[in-house]
Amino acid sequence: MMDREAFIALLDTDEPQKSDAIILLEGDGFARYKKAVSLYKMGLAPFICFSGGFDDEKSGAYTFDKIKPLILQAGVPEKALLLEYKSKNTYEQALEIISLARQNDWKRIALVASHYHSYRAFLTFLCVQKREMPNLIIDMAAVKDLDWYEETGWGKRIDLLASELDKIEAYQRKNNVASYADGLKYLRQKNESRG
Repeated sequence: MMDREAFIALLDTDEPQKSDAIILLEGDGFARYKKAVSLYKMGLAPFICFSGGFDDEKSGAYTFDKIKPLILQAGVPEKALLLEYKSKNTYEQALEIISLARQNDWKRIALVASHYHSYRAFLTFLCVQKREMPNLIIDMAAVKDLDWYEETGWGKRIDLLASELDKIEAYQRKNNVASYADGLKYLRQKNESRG
């Protein structure tokens, strides 16, 4: 099995553990916030931190002011919400969130992203984590119950997955994304430390 396939298989089974913050990554319209709310209500973390400030509904980038009312209506108190609004892409999200983690002495975070975006998001955060805060533990909380073939307005998720895999290859050449081998090694070590 190739590193990419092994990494995808392991990440697909990654389960978030008790964390310092749930990181709700902007994107895919309204598809992600319910997962963050569910994790919060389960007591996974005391905060939901929305990450992203890219305003482009045509690409599914809905800003915090559009998502926040839904999170509040779902029963999350405003005091449990944090906002990181400087980032305009996944790499910037990783930089900003890991900076917040360092400032707040977070030890573990749970990333919430759609299934198709989870691979690049995780590898991007891992790339920054290795340089900036190697002791931070990153868990993936992918939204797995989304329709792969739904026409979202910014594309079918199955097609977006292909684009994400292409982006991983391109961004690895820029050193903005960890390799599949690094991701696989990290997930294996994390799983062994649980056992």
